[in-house]
Amino acid sequence: MRDRFNDTIVKRRLFGTLILTAFLFLAGCSGHSEEEGLEEITLSEESENSGGPDKSENDGGTGEETVQPQGDTVFVYVCGAVNTPGVYELSASARVFEAVESAGGMTADASKDSVNLARTVADGEQIYVPTEEEAAQGTGVETESTVTGTEQSKVNINTASKEELMTLTGIGEAKAGSILKYREEHGAFGSVEELMEIEGIKEGVFNKIKDDITI
Repeated sequence: MRDRFNDTIVKRRLFGTLILTAFLFLAGCSGHSEEEGLEEITLSEESENSGGPDKSENDGGTGEETVQPQGDTVFVYVCGAVNTPGVYELSASARVFEAVESAGGMTADASKDSVNLARTVADGEQIYVPTEEEAAQGTGVETESTVTGTEQSKVNINTASKEELMTLTGIGEAKAGSILKYREEHGAFGSVEELMEIEGIKEGVFNKIKDDITI
């Protein structure tokens, strides 16, 4: 009788243990599934929110990449028979006629056929528009040999106008006027070194311009 009673107690304990084990197993599986589900939802939300690179930072939200143009410019000195001689900033692809227009156009006595208005300008060059009188004498007329890239022809101190002389380093309006006056009183220069005979043009100034002048 006692043995049966003991067997019954053992069986109940085993049954209870099995039930508890099954319950814990099922609870563990359920919790794992919920964690997997939450992880999938989180990954999905992150994927939707990322959506690849943020184009709004590059194109202002238009969906097109914005390319900023680089506007290259050049500086040219326009002088001679123009209304407003000076240094002008132009597009790198500008033509001589645009440079002349920037300088106020040609004066009434300008030799319009002496300058190649269709030529592309070069950075740092001098564009000189001669007068009809200068063109007739062959002074200041642009030729293929006088314009090569950014190189400029030397200034002839015996024939140069006041504006041409002022393109030389250290030669302002006063010194240019003195050179013209010296030519009128003494005739043509016999050598470039003779410039140092003019008051205000000594060795220091001469050394700056000696490679840019001729007679």
